Amino acid sequence: MSDPGRSQAAGGRSAGRPAASAAARRTGLLVTFILGGLTAVPPLSMDMYLPALPEVTDALRSPAATVQLTLTACLMGMALGQLVVGPMSDKWGRRRPLLAGMVIYVVATAACALAPGAGLLIAFRLVQGLAGAAGIVIARAIVRDLYDGVAMARFFSTLMLISGVAPVAAPLIGGQILRLTDWRGVFVVLTVIGLLLTLLVWRRLDETLPPARRQAGGLGEALRAMRSLLADRVFTGYMLAGGFAFAALFAYISASPFVVQDIYGASPQTFSLLFGANSVGLVAVGQINGKLLVGRVSMDKVLAVGLGVIVLAAAALLVMASGVFGRVGLAPVAAGLFVLMSAMGLAMPNTNAQALMRSGNAAGSASALLGTSTFLLGAVASPLVGIAGEHTAVPMAGVQLACALAALACFAALCRPWRSRPEEAEGTATETTETTADTSAA
Repeated sequence: MSDPGRSQAAGGRSAGRPAASAAARRTGLLVTFILGGLTAVPPLSMDMYLPALPEVTDALRSPAATVQLTLTACLMGMALGQLVVGPMSDKWGRRRPLLAGMVIYVVATAACALAPGAGLLIAFRLVQGLAGAAGIVIARAIVRDLYDGVAMARFFSTLMLISGVAPVAAPLIGGQILRLTDWRGVFVVLTVIGLLLTLLVWRRLDETLPPARRQAGGLGEALRAMRSLLADRVFTGYMLAGGFAFAALFAYISASPFVVQDIYGASPQTFSLLFGANSVGLVAVGQINGKLLVGRVSMDKVLAVGLGVIVLAAAALLVMASGVFGRVGLAPVAAGLFVLMSAMGLAMPNTNAQALMRSGNAAGSASALLGTSTFLLGAVASPLVGIAGEHTAVPMAGVQLACALAALACFAALCRPWRSRPEEAEGTATETTETTADTSAA
């Protein structure tokens, strides 16, 4: 039986790169900056808000589990929104759905700043996530429009450098905002950032999907494309591996404000500094992946190492949290979280690149499936970290270890990295040659 993912990938290679690619690449630095800003929308929406979670709990007189649902709602929105926006971008191009999503994002974020209670805040965060999905799903699709193979993996690592500034700066900015105002000020700043990014997209980002490469069908065509992608065992393996790895990361994002501040007594500013340091580790390892490893070492081998390190770090955190060797201080826990976060720099770019290489002309739909699975699994992990209350880190570490083991199992069982896929290697070599020729010509 034929492999639909392979046939799609082969079709994409035989068709050649879109005519828009050469023009878009001439704006390389600007396009990279804009796409980095779009991929920064999720960490900006969540990480800047993290230091304020305990304050929101007090201000709205809601339990921590309810306030954590504001994170879950945003993630759920981003997951479901991608299923809509991704196929729309395959049919109508990248610019129009992106601009519409960003405008709604700005309005919803402003509404969050005015929410009088936890219920409405959760609802507005859901809309914020639905609209913000446009940025991340279309940014990945644009990368697929322009690059393939090793070049795409390297570009994702470059995007991680730019978008990685967001999780480093966001909690620091959030902590400083709380010095000047309350948690509502965080959403005011997010509204301004969203508005500026929307204007930049409107003025500076060109269309990268020419009409000749757009999908003519409607919902049925989009569903058939998604079904074909999901029938590809290898695509599904990378999708699930990336999704479970992100769920482990989001378990940290959701629980760390309470673990660091409530259990270990750190201030919001100290939490922000620790969170920023972890994000620096993720970005630095991502750059090592893009600059030193990709093209020299098999992406599957790098991905296996990244997932293995995540498993070991999560296991160490669970041992420390459970008190097997007595109570430990903040420093060892912070070190374990740093290793776990840094290893994401090996896992996330390579799962995205490997999966998108099998998407053919359905980059928007493939990006939607990748994003939806990622955010849905993250949304499920979020409430689980608080099931034992606010005074133990065991649920956080347990969820992280379970997700990391699931990611490694999906990668090993479905992608079967020990088996070579010669047709993909050939395609990657071709794309690498083309990229080198393009660079030389420039």
